[in-house]
Amino acid sequence: MRTLSILRTQAFRIVFVYVAVFALSVTALLAFTYWNTERALDAQTDQIIGAEIAGLSEQYQRLGLRGLADVVMSRSANGGPGLYLLLDRAKQPIAGNLDGMPQNINRQAGEIEFDYERRVEGNLQRRRARGRLFQLMGGFELLVAQDVHERYLTEKLFSTTLPWTVGLMLLLGLVGGGLMSFNMLRRLDGINRTAGQIIAGDFSRRVTVTGAQDEFDTLAGSLNRMLDRIERLMGGVREVTDSVAHDLRTPLTRLRNRLEDTLRHLPADSAQVGEIEAAMRETDQIITTFNALLLIAEADAGVMRGAMTRVDLAPIAGDVAEFYAPLAEENGVTLAMTPAGATWIEGNHSLIAQALANLIDNAIKYTPKGGHIAVSATMTPQGAELTVSDTGPGIPPEQRAHVIERFVRLESSRNSPGTGLGLSLVAAVARLHGAWLTLDDNRPGLRATMHFPRRAPATRPVTAPPPRQRTAA
Repeated sequence: MRTLSILRTQAFRIVFVYVAVFALSVTALLAFTYWNTERALDAQTDQIIGAEIAGLSEQYQRLGLRGLADVVMSRSANGGPGLYLLLDRAKQPIAGNLDGMPQNINRQAGEIEFDYERRVEGNLQRRRARGRLFQLMGGFELLVAQDVHERYLTEKLFSTTLPWTVGLMLLLGLVGGGLMSFNMLRRLDGINRTAGQIIAGDFSRRVTVTGAQDEFDTLAGSLNRMLDRIERLMGGVREVTDSVAHDLRTPLTRLRNRLEDTLRHLPADSAQVGEIEAAMRETDQIITTFNALLLIAEADAGVMRGAMTRVDLAPIAGDVAEFYAPLAEENGVTLAMTPAGATWIEGNHSLIAQALANLIDNAIKYTPKGGHIAVSATMTPQGAELTVSDTGPGIPPEQRAHVIERFVRLESSRNSPGTGLGLSLVAAVARLHGAWLTLDDNRPGLRATMHFPRRAPATRPVTAPPPRQRTAA
């Protein structure tokens, strides 16, 4: 997996592309140089052969066939790079230092290359030559060539070593790219690890500065300054939240208690009873909204992340479904819990129960009489799923991404009680657990699912009592 991560890094890709372009450029340059050199050497050899043919042709015209044969014999005896072969009408050798006409040569071509055998220092060797076949009058033929075996060996060596050279370049490039990518990946892993710890709620973590004063240190410094700023802002948000909780929630609760106490001391037929009851309902609604907003803020800020333990979703779902069964029966709705096995996750029991309570409360609220609500907790290869499906009117597909925002309510639910924070709280709880909320069509109705990714258990199993009050918003 580490090797695959290095291969996917941008540094490795850049180095590999650079090495590949460099290898191709070097290959093209060497090939052009060799081709140009080979062409120059061939031209030089052809020029020598042409001069030899011109001289022998002159000798043939002046001395005839016998004189030409004597000249060929004389030049063949020198032992130089020149090769000669004079053939009669039957293509039999008359004179020269070749035993016979080389096989598989094109007599119509101008310059020809062929292999021949030659004794060097007492050893018979197979060598390479380049020459031209010249037609004489009377059906005689004259082959004049030059030994180019050294050039042939160089060409063969070049064609053999060049692919290995290019392959070695690419291999060294891969190794160099891997080393550079490993170093870059190590630095990035440090940044990602710090980011993961901050996401987990530890805002005191900072990116390590190595002192190399490179781009990564510059980035780390900028990130650390940004994190310092975020930590100060989060601290300010927590202070404001604590102040609001102390300065508003407590007075609201005392106000509600005073209204309830006043209501108990009023006669049942008093004209103020209805007004006080309405004021109590409004106060309860404000407190519920206030509590939901605080809970969403705490979930989004990761304040409750430290309270996570290993919990089983199936008992939580069963307890919450059992708690809401009487309310569903009052509304003429069937609420059923699908049997499930163990579905262990790392999570906050109370927040998961609260999110599930919100989903079930919404389902009961919008499912007409005679409808059906199903609650299930299942384990899949990807992780655990907590699902509430109903047979109500559902949510249009174009509105599903919008309804999880705060205080958002559909037109069809404007006249029903609620604050528009229920699904917002569910989405916040899902984000706190690294999960996500999906809203799908149940045909008919809505299917709301919280998807918890699979993680290795890190703590011992812990269970908690079921919720005892309905706090769905």
